[in-house]
Amino acid sequence: MLGEEEQHKLTVMLVEMSSKIETLLDKQEELADNINQIKEAVYNPDSGLYARLRELEQWKESQAKVQWTIITTVIGLVAATLYKMITSA
Repeated sequence: MLGEEEQHKLTVMLVEMSSKIETLLDKQEELADNINQIKEAVYNPDSGLYARLRELEQWKESQAKVQWTIITTVIGLVAATLYKMITSA
């Protein structure tokens, strides 16, 4: 049989182990909550990461169209000005 001191050591070790297991379970629940928040932030169709990327791509496409319109207009104006200068001289 175990002596009284050995039983006390075993009891202390079991209490410590139980405390550590409880801490581990709490941390595991916290980790699961964090993962759920990350999934919500990434995959939410209205405000998640993919929705933001989609909006950014749409904005980029519209900006490219505006830029090409401005560039084409400027080139046309320069060409018209050069044509008028050449034909009026």
